[in-house]
Amino acid sequence: METPQGKAKIYRIDRIDELGLGKYEHLPYSIRILLENLVRNYDGYVVTEKEVDAAARWEEYAGKKDIPLFPSRVIMQDFTGVPAVVDLAAMRDALKDFGRDPARLNPLIPVHLIIDHSVQVDYFGTSYALLYNIRREYERNSERYTLLKWAQNSFTNMKVAPPGKGIIHQVNLEYLAKLVWVAKWNGELTAYPDSVLGTDSHTTMINGLSVLGWGVGGIEAEATILGQPYYMLLPEVVGVRLEGELPEGATATDLVLYITEKLRKVGVVGKFVEYFGEGVKKLSVPDRATIANMSPEYGSTMGYFPPDEATINYLLLTGRDPAHVRTVEEYLKKLRIWYDPENPVPRYTQVVEIDLNNVEPSIAGPSHPEDRIPLREAKKKVSEVINSYLEEKKRGRITVEIESDGEKFKLGDGSVVLAAITSCTNTSNPGLMIAAGLLAKKAVEKGLTVKPWVKTSNAPGSRVVPDYWEKLGLMPYLEALRYHITGFGCTACIGNSGPLPPVIEDAIKKNDLWAATVLSGNRNFSGRIHPLARGNFLASPPLVIAYALAGRIDIDFYNEPIGYDPNGNPVYLRDIWPSAEEVRKAVEAALDPESFKEKYANIWEGDEHWNKLPEHKSVTYPWDPKSTYIRKPPFFEGMPLEPPEPQDIKGARVLVWAPDRTTTDHISPAGRILPDTKAGQYLLSLGVKPHELNTCGSRRGNHEVMMRCTFDNPRFRNKLTPDREGGWTIFWPTKEVMHVYDAAMKYREMGIPLIILAGKQYGTGSSRDWAAKGPALLGVKAVIAESYERIHRSNLVGMGILPLEFMPGENAEKLGLDGSEEYDILGISEGLEPGKILTVRARKEDGTVIEFKVKARLDTPIEVEYYKHGGILQYVLRTRFLKG
Repeated sequence: METPQGKAKIYRIDRIDELGLGKYEHLPYSIRILLENLVRNYDGYVVTEKEVDAAARWEEYAGKKDIPLFPSRVIMQDFTGVPAVVDLAAMRDALKDFGRDPARLNPLIPVHLIIDHSVQVDYFGTSYALLYNIRREYERNSERYTLLKWAQNSFTNMKVAPPGKGIIHQVNLEYLAKLVWVAKWNGELTAYPDSVLGTDSHTTMINGLSVLGWGVGGIEAEATILGQPYYMLLPEVVGVRLEGELPEGATATDLVLYITEKLRKVGVVGKFVEYFGEGVKKLSVPDRATIANMSPEYGSTMGYFPPDEATINYLLLTGRDPAHVRTVEEYLKKLRIWYDPENPVPRYTQVVEIDLNNVEPSIAGPSHPEDRIPLREAKKKVSEVINSYLEEKKRGRITVEIESDGEKFKLGDGSVVLAAITSCTNTSNPGLMIAAGLLAKKAVEKGLTVKPWVKTSNAPGSRVVPDYWEKLGLMPYLEALRYHITGFGCTACIGNSGPLPPVIEDAIKKNDLWAATVLSGNRNFSGRIHPLARGNFLASPPLVIAYALAGRIDIDFYNEPIGYDPNGNPVYLRDIWPSAEEVRKAVEAALDPESFKEKYANIWEGDEHWNKLPEHKSVTYPWDPKSTYIRKPPFFEGMPLEPPEPQDIKGARVLVWAPDRTTTDHISPAGRILPDTKAGQYLLSLGVKPHELNTCGSRRGNHEVMMRCTFDNPRFRNKLTPDREGGWTIFWPTKEVMHVYDAAMKYREMGIPLIILAGKQYGTGSSRDWAAKGPALLGVKAVIAESYERIHRSNLVGMGILPLEFMPGENAEKLGLDGSEEYDILGISEGLEPGKILTVRARKEDGTVIEFKVKARLDTPIEVEYYKHGGILQYVLRTRFLKG
């Protein structure tokens, strides 16, 4: 086909009918893109006729055949990007140690790293909050950012966006995504679909713009950028038919919380979700992106919206080159990857019906995104949660009088102490952000103000947001409610909410108050948002402000006033809630392609802080032994050229027994490092000052810190020590209760391997490779769980930890296990294969033996190879650089 760059080759996957390979119109749109990827990468070796045939006959092979994917590009954020760069630097060192040229190791596909996860809300409610937060960010993270500058200079094919440029998924949505690439492929100009893997779970946001993409573990991403295909089971695809239209008062946030609740009940883990139906046409691309963003929360690999006119209009609205956009439209229509409700509906694995008319204003919490609460029931449901906590504490509700800056107020159980506009999910959706601004305007005009005990935060994902707030005259009203811009990054949603005012923190601690946070985010797991918050609730941006005005979470917005005007008249939420028509008109008036072009023109350029950082241009990284942020990891130390044969695991002890829905936040928290934690004590011993401890997430380049952070979430409860929260366990040889890290080091001295017992959905949440790296460095050799979250299971394999699954209907309790046993895992040394059934023998102290079967969750032949090599990076280093 003709393109602005010249005549480009295309792969006519729509011809499978005439070639007798299958029915093209039966294929879901996402599978058509996978088919094109396989055909284009066909080489008879990695991609053979078998893989192409499986995708073409998708209905027959879905969930049964593994296929390789070669993504067009990889995106990273800094929390996962720093450890990835540290690993790549260590791999270069390993090549040098083997006498090979380290400069050979480079990304083979484009890598874009967006620094967005490190900004913390230390300052808020003032015009200087943004400036001061950026300054503190550089003070804390200069060592990490120096590493990233080295990577940008030393590696080919890698670009780094300095801090303050926006959240990774907004940058991807508004700027990076091409939808269709026109580039050299095997020496020929070729047009092909965009596809992306990201080291962040919410990479799926790009599915709203019809780009194939999802989150993977950092170690998988590292292997992919070095040329290793990403292996996956050909997925089942659940079609979600959207009908109707959102009712007045309901937002895209309410819709995605509704969908999350519904699809969690359906069960879509490990599957693609693809949206279709007349309701799709009623959703803008930002609304679709909000829904796609929370695919990890409803469990699917993707939440894909096929391209249509709205997709093309969004590309133009965000300043993409019109000539390229015409090529995109022509290509997608030519290959019939273009959605029209009049076209035949693909043959999905299953179809789920969702009527948009049933959506209503909602929140989700107190600790899981799928736990939706209709706003009309919020007071009742939240009060039940609070009362349950009070029963546990054996006391009634209390309020505490506090004085701050000369103002007296009362803080009590149910008080909202943080109300944050934050996160990739909602903060580049113009409809939602403008609705928040309009609500602020109406609230100020009614004489309302935010309660004095509420910490506010306003961190848009896109730098375009303040432009349209200013254009509509809404910024002064937001600032009147203390919603000044605090940063352009993840902030509260990742746990970087910063400290609460000291008097508030002291009151919560001294009185064990049940305090709440409200955020426009996607994750609200226990201990994630703020260590002192007992409940965390997801809400739309305008609802976040409403809760800040109310000051408490247990309010009935339908029947109780949100506050009173200066004349004593009650003001209800309905009095300040903007209508859908108001929002629509404001969106139309505010958005301008030139704003997007201007903001992204300097995306790769740093400010004065960035430009002052040291620049290293060496091939290998100059490790600083005094650094507390960046340390050379031990993953390749002493690695032999040939991998040893895997052996049975014998005499293992249980380090942790994890309850159902243990998240990667529980396993490897990202939040603040407090002085009394194991990581905090270690850093203090090195001379780090208490106010410079920073977060576990920011120190992922230092394995010594991360080992101590592992399982040290203040809300984690190990079932071995059920009466204690945090990183505690039993050291079985002496039956002492001690920190997980200390116990692991004692087991290491004794040469005892470790395992983890777990319940359902082990490793749900963020695509956090340190949730596998940490346990691996502590000596964990296997996990036995009822079920796994997709990315975390892959990460375990990638780190050489064997993921095992109880047989259906069995778990630790039903088998009579209590974690005190010694475990032998047998059948490994005789050879592994995907899904092999192994035998476990658990010996109790009295000599009783409990024997049971487990399934090895090595799902594909290549995962067996990764495990044999001790991990995916060891496999890549050996096969591609040492032997290849």
